[in-house]
Amino acid sequence: MDRIFGLDSASNQEGLALVATIYNPAELAVIQTVLNSAEIPFLAKDRGAGGMVKVVMGYSVYGTDIFVREEDAEVAMELLTPVEDIDGEQNDD
Repeated sequence: MDRIFGLDSASNQEGLALVATIYNPAELAVIQTVLNSAEIPFLAKDRGAGGMVKVVMGYSVYGTDIFVREEDAEVAMELLTPVEDIDGEQNDD
């Protein structure tokens, strides 16, 4: 049934690369701030009826896909990937 409403996968956006799918509004705000600071244009697109759900509930449980231009995808992924230390553990500094 999710295939009908488009909840199980990101929509295909020509010329854009999917860099993240976010379910938490605070995390979405952080990612948008990071991309804005790096001057990387992005598209935040709600899955399924997520846009309507946000109007009613204030957030969406369906997720928001973040797309950037294909030429910016590598830099965006580096900015959004958690930093790991030499031992392979996440650095929480």
